[in-house]
Amino acid sequence: MSVEIKVIEIKPPEGVNIILGQSHFIKTVEDLYEALITASTSIKFGLAFVESSGPCLVRYDGNDEELTKLAVEYARKIAAGHLFVILLKDAWPINVLNRIKNVMEVVTLFAATANPVQVIVAETEQGRGVLGVIDGFHTKGVETEKEKKERHEFLRKIGYKR
Repeated sequence: MSVEIKVIEIKPPEGVNIILGQSHFIKTVEDLYEALITASTSIKFGLAFVESSGPCLVRYDGNDEELTKLAVEYARKIAAGHLFVILLKDAWPINVLNRIKNVMEVVTLFAATANPVQVIVAETEQGRGVLGVIDGFHTKGVETEKEKKERHEFLRKIGYKR
């Protein structure tokens, strides 16, 4: 038996965040939809789930046609068992992560980001699995006092801190 390691590059469009995770059951699509749609009245999203038994289809749903099509495209590109892809607009992952984690079928989360990601996939004769995700870029240093102040100001500007 052999294993081939592949790197799948995913770059969310400007203003879109991606959440990648693994689940274990076809019911995931409906449960993730409910978790997302009840998080905010303005949230836009698309989601796709890679079924890994029976017909082995990419199952999908969402309330934004473009994001849904793109989630399906990413799921097909990664094609790893029980992977789910969520694309968000008009919301941040922080607004929905706890809801997603509380969906009974969710096993793990790999990433929640607006950065380009590289999904590290192992492929065998049986199928594919996600080994991990590279989120963003190399560290460039440690923040200065000026950058620390900018971080504090930014969090208050967007309403996450008082």
